[in-house]
Amino acid sequence: MKQLVTGTLAVLLSCTVYAQQKVSGTLTGAEGKKLYLYSDDDNSPKDSISVKGGKFSFNVPESKGPSIYAVILEGVQNPLLFITGKESVQYTLNANSFPIATAVKGNEENKSMQAYQKTFLALIERAQVLNVEAAKIAGDDEAGKNAFRAKASLFNEDVVTTGRDFIKAHPKQVASLWILVNELRGRLEPDEFEKIFNSLDQPLKESKYGLAAAKYLRSVKGETDGGEASDFTQEDINGRQVKLSSFRGKYVLIDFWASWCGPCRAENPNVVKAFERFKGKNFTILGVSLDQNKDRWIGAVKQDNLQWTQVSDLKGWGNEVAQLYRVSAIPANFLVDPQGKIIARNLRGSALEAKLEQILK
Repeated sequence: MKQLVTGTLAVLLSCTVYAQQKVSGTLTGAEGKKLYLYSDDDNSPKDSISVKGGKFSFNVPESKGPSIYAVILEGVQNPLLFITGKESVQYTLNANSFPIATAVKGNEENKSMQAYQKTFLALIERAQVLNVEAAKIAGDDEAGKNAFRAKASLFNEDVVTTGRDFIKAHPKQVASLWILVNELRGRLEPDEFEKIFNSLDQPLKESKYGLAAAKYLRSVKGETDGGEASDFTQEDINGRQVKLSSFRGKYVLIDFWASWCGPCRAENPNVVKAFERFKGKNFTILGVSLDQNKDRWIGAVKQDNLQWTQVSDLKGWGNEVAQLYRVSAIPANFLVDPQGKIIARNLRGSALEAKLEQILK
């Protein structure tokens, strides 16, 4: 995620300290509204300001190498993403189209990140529609569920195609790695993820985000660091306290999902299939829902025939277990061995069954 050079200079750049940077611009239609500055490694805002005179400005702390930050406008769901660097960044924005800017003054990294946000805007809007549609499907409406799964499958294909095309056109940019990890990871088989990752420029792969992607690859291929799964306790559907460590001695898939998440609902049949196949072989699943509405949560459990333990604190994205495991997108999962060690992450589609087949012979 550096201005990219090759060889040993790339490694040296990973330790480059970027001095304090300013992110500023004009924002019409949002006078007096709050803006919040977030880093990619903290759930609490680094700073907040009010828009005054149609202008805003944040001072971003120095960092070792490029880091991704987000500016969130009060009342708007999607953040403005930018990347720290050696020069300041200026945006021309309107509240009605935030975070899409009409102009960006800065380096190519931030212009590419803005291009990514523009490219994926229509897909984000489609995802929001699908999430609403999923929540309205009745439990006995099999035709409706099948129709929705077809729509979700087509949506996933469009996301992959759009992301793959963007990455091919921007192999040196941080935005491409961001797309690969956040948009495509759960939609690609490990081999295809690895192929796309390897197509990126070497300095990008050696950045902190590239190293995280490589760690993910090792985990889904069974080459994890064996880190211990953090213990937690949450209430199940009946109000009983359930503790992760109570499953010690079994392989456990910690499955993060929500009733309103279209891709989660589309993935659930794969999870059900894996559960039915391996539940008699020292394997179980612990679902963690990022729902806020208990009735919709319970309804989705019944609709999708999720016959394993489900827990939630009904705090949505504020779910304490999701924060503990740094879950920033769903569906997401962690496979834990009988000793409580994480041995794989984000196993989707056939990858889940393939991994279980490998370890539960």
